[in-house]
Amino acid sequence: MDHIDCIVAGGGVVGLGIARALALAGREVVIIEAENIIGSHTSARNSEVIHAGIYYAAGSLKARLCVSGKPALYTYCQDHGIGHERTGKLIVAAREEDLPGLASIREHALANGVDDIRAISAQEAMALEPELFCVGALSSPSTGIVDSHALMLALRGDAEDAGAMIAFNSRVTSLEPADCRLKVCVGGAEPSVVTCNDFVNAAGHGAWDIARSVPGLSAGAIPPHLLSKGNYYALSGHATPFRQLIYPMPGDGSLGIHFTRDLAGQARFGPDVEWMEGEELDYSVATGKEKLFEDDIRSYWPNLPANALVPSYCGIRPKMIGTGMAPADFVIQSPRDNGIDGLTQLFGMESPGLTSCLSIGDYVAQIVASGR
Repeated sequence: MDHIDCIVAGGGVVGLGIARALALAGREVVIIEAENIIGSHTSARNSEVIHAGIYYAAGSLKARLCVSGKPALYTYCQDHGIGHERTGKLIVAAREEDLPGLASIREHALANGVDDIRAISAQEAMALEPELFCVGALSSPSTGIVDSHALMLALRGDAEDAGAMIAFNSRVTSLEPADCRLKVCVGGAEPSVVTCNDFVNAAGHGAWDIARSVPGLSAGAIPPHLLSKGNYYALSGHATPFRQLIYPMPGDGSLGIHFTRDLAGQARFGPDVEWMEGEELDYSVATGKEKLFEDDIRSYWPNLPANALVPSYCGIRPKMIGTGMAPADFVIQSPRDNGIDGLTQLFGMESPGLTSCLSIGDYVAQIVASGR
């Protein structure tokens, strides 16, 4: 039976960030990825936004790791030649009754350490973005966009340069404590059994299946797994209307149908919120939602041309709490939390996981190093 020092399950942006941090700390690392490429699920199906840390609960892991991860990510992108742009973002109120909520968002952001956010008048916002309508806005100049695929390639490259290896088409089928180690059964074209000192479960949606396979892990250590699909629609046949990202007031379980663009300038709107049944990942984009998207978008872009939206792609967030409740924080479970020596588990690694990938990597590496 082969023995490995550290195994990281999951080759998405979070798993790669963790593997990189562990390898740079001198640990022997093998990444086990169920698919044949890195980052083919949540990491590749999002808005590619570098978030400032505005919306998350004060003191939460999301707030702390996003606020520390944002400057680290900008520096990393610059040093590694990764495509990115500090676009800035406007959070806009389209109705007078939304203005108190806008002020509350600003106070919340300041409490999280987002010290560059500022309130601006509707006139200033609409002068910056002539196609915009609003009655008030917040400006977040440090929000930006990043090429998520190039970022993951760089993280993988760093990890491999430090000695890490990656096994594709390999799915963890079971995990159990064995003789002061962890025994890992891996399926795929060549099934195998290995042992390791430390196992990091960063498998995204697959983290739940791995956790359920661990004997002795209490049901209370495994949070609910809910799927929230977000559809994106692209703007077709028309010029991109805004330079900055435009976010409406957040809604239930969503930051609203916001405007983003990629580094090539392609405009897109989304995501919406579509709760799914069960745990099957269905990446078919919902069609027939053009009217719903148009109505939301015209609250801040009244001149949206008719029939200009086309279905583009979708992502599925790993949620732990359903609609009508405050968003859940990241769950990063240490061995002390779950009672299994050497086991660290991550659940609900949705946004701002992309922004926070470097800080999450350092955070988990510290847990692994301490053994607690």
